[in-house]
Amino acid sequence: MKRNFDLILTIVNKGFAEEAMEAAKEAGAQGGTIISARGSGIHEAEKFFGFSIQPEKDIVLILVRHEEKSAIMKAITQGAGLTTEGKGLSFSLPVDDVAGIVHMMGSEYSK
Repeated sequence: MKRNFDLILTIVNKGFAEEAMEAAKEAGAQGGTIISARGSGIHEAEKFFGFSIQPEKDIVLILVRHEEKSAIMKAITQGAGLTTEGKGLSFSLPVDDVAGIVHMMGSEYSK
């Protein structure tokens, strides 16, 4: 079965979601959803595997075509500074089924 879509999840410190979203849009993403979140570890050590822990987070969810995923993730990594300590992380998950995004699915779904 051919996978058409992937979900890119990017977790960044509070206030950096717009940087991630802008980088993704410049690389071809059509939009996304930003969710406020709180990381665990508020009372634990400030460092975890060398990363600074800040409890207030933003989660950016972006549904993309499978073939666009790598370029968009690379843009997010560079544009949101994910390679710097404590800025966040980005990963993707395969999406088996999608409904409600006719503008991304082509004419075969708009009938």
